[in-house]
Amino acid sequence: MAAPIPEVVILRLPLYYRILTLLQEETEIVSSQELGAQLQITPAQIRKDLSYFGKFGIQGKGYNVNQLLGELRHILGLDRQWSVVLVGVGRLGRAILDYSVLEPQGFHITAAFDTDSRQIGKKVGQLAVQDIATLSDTVKNQGINIGIVAVPPSEAPEVINRLVSCGIKAILNYAPVAPAIPSDVRVYNIDPVVALQTLTCHLKSLGTP
Repeated sequence: MAAPIPEVVILRLPLYYRILTLLQEETEIVSSQELGAQLQITPAQIRKDLSYFGKFGIQGKGYNVNQLLGELRHILGLDRQWSVVLVGVGRLGRAILDYSVLEPQGFHITAAFDTDSRQIGKKVGQLAVQDIATLSDTVKNQGINIGIVAVPPSEAPEVINRLVSCGIKAILNYAPVAPAIPSDVRVYNIDPVVALQTLTCHLKSLGTP
């Protein structure tokens, strides 16, 4: 059995994909040194990360940008469309629905849910907000793969449990909670407050008044 790929490596792959997409129109070949300079990652680390997935590039020359992009697109699963369900259509949820970058990258939000009876039935863009009680049927009927949680912290554990019980194994969570989940489910938490606290720690270490 192959050794598991470290999480930190997986987190860097989208960074490689993004910079290669930008370089696609500028150059045909890029070296690990050039990629490292763009991303502030050592060339050795880039080569090691990519080696988990195969042999890419030509020693002494570098990587063919289009070829490596294609490989990363396959590794990241971006060569297909992913159906996404959003739970929570408050200000944050509506902003996510309006985020136009998701669709071109293969992430299609096909359903939106809320627990607030005042929201249910309203149209948000092209979607009618549904009662979360119908979540399971919608996930099954639409073959939804990914859940996005944009509800208050007090509601998030129950919502995440609902998504897991529907068979969702990939969840993007905007609530500052970390509920217990099965080992085969991946929850990625986005918490701006935590990110800002790491920045203030950095500023304090610099002696910023």
